[in-house]
Amino acid sequence: MSSTKTVLITGGAGFIGSNLCSHFLDKGYNVVCLDNFATGHRYNVEPFFSNSRFKLIEGDIRNLDDCKSAVNGADYVLHQAALGSVPRSINDPITSNDVNVSGFLNMLVASRDAGVKRFVYAASSSTYGDSKGLPKVEDVIGKPLSPYAITKYVNELYAEIFGRTYGLETIGLRYFNVFGRRQDPNGAYAAVIPKFVMQLMAHQSPVINGDGNHSRDFTYIDNVVQMNELAMTTTNTDAVNTVYNTAFGDRNTLNDLVRHLKEFLGEFDPAIKNVAVIHGPERPGDIPHSLASIDKARKLLGYDPAFSFQNGLKEAVKWYWENLRDLTNVK
Repeated sequence: MSSTKTVLITGGAGFIGSNLCSHFLDKGYNVVCLDNFATGHRYNVEPFFSNSRFKLIEGDIRNLDDCKSAVNGADYVLHQAALGSVPRSINDPITSNDVNVSGFLNMLVASRDAGVKRFVYAASSSTYGDSKGLPKVEDVIGKPLSPYAITKYVNELYAEIFGRTYGLETIGLRYFNVFGRRQDPNGAYAAVIPKFVMQLMAHQSPVINGDGNHSRDFTYIDNVVQMNELAMTTTNTDAVNTVYNTAFGDRNTLNDLVRHLKEFLGEFDPAIKNVAVIHGPERPGDIPHSLASIDKARKLLGYDPAFSFQNGLKEAVKWYWENLRDLTNVK
């Protein structure tokens, strides 16, 4: 590695992590990716193998030695590694806790001991729990509604303590329903947007949990990349050792989502516009409505999201159509 700044991205083979790897390589950083490929994919990082500034470490954040090895020489850590999904945490709370809490603590300890300049981590909008106020503001949260939400809130508590006790600069980014290129459409815990896209491309009816009036602040991946860079590089001392909503600052219902998906995909395949929608039971642990205030990020970090929900969705649909259409057996 050269004198160029080095950023460690945990979970770098995942959806958000691989987009961060790509961005910071393009920016001229040395990039180290730590991943155990439990939910990430090797094909997400294979394009980087030919880049001399990229290094892949196959390891597990639940192993402190793996964390110490990965963080050695890193100037910054972007901690994305986690077991996502509310339903997964309800089905298996122990593993979610082991990865999201014990693994997080391992990374904090390793970063502290290595003298990392700043530790930026993926927090979650699930932390708002049963708080009913909209929009969500960072200093007003409710009680968690799932084991996953508990783990992400514990992350924030640990990060705050490491800032106060050890002087480690930390910034948490509360992600709101991130979507975009490389998001995995497969598996029992696939995110709703890629799952619906694949079903619609295959002319299969998507299943909406509930009446479809639950709303989300869907956030395009490029806005999330922007927030990570701002958090990592800010020189504003008032901006560190805190958490930020990472969102666009608008909300759309699941019914809105499907309507837009059918419209945008219908430009490639008109038959998709006629695919019916099925409504199923609501999922336990789901938050009915989610909308972020991004005022704090605007003020302290200079955040200005470039992609609205609809513009981001158009980009995502185009990527899925060009890259994954063949998997649906629809030409």
